[in-house]
Amino acid sequence: MDVILAFLVGVVYQADMLLMESRQMIGLLAAFLAAVLAARLGWHGTDRVLTWRGRSEED
Repeated sequence: MDVILAFLVGVVYQADMLLMESRQMIGLLAAFLAAVLAARLGWHGTDRVLTWRGRSEED
């Protein structure tokens, strides 16, 4: 009985550690994706502003 209980506690502990580690990796991935999206939107917005200013100067 003690062996089974020790095995179950070990399995639960390993699963908990795996979830904690994957949480950090998911957070890093989400931060990276947010930075890429912000850069993409910033680039797109800058292009639009430059195009708009270029049109107003031509008039």
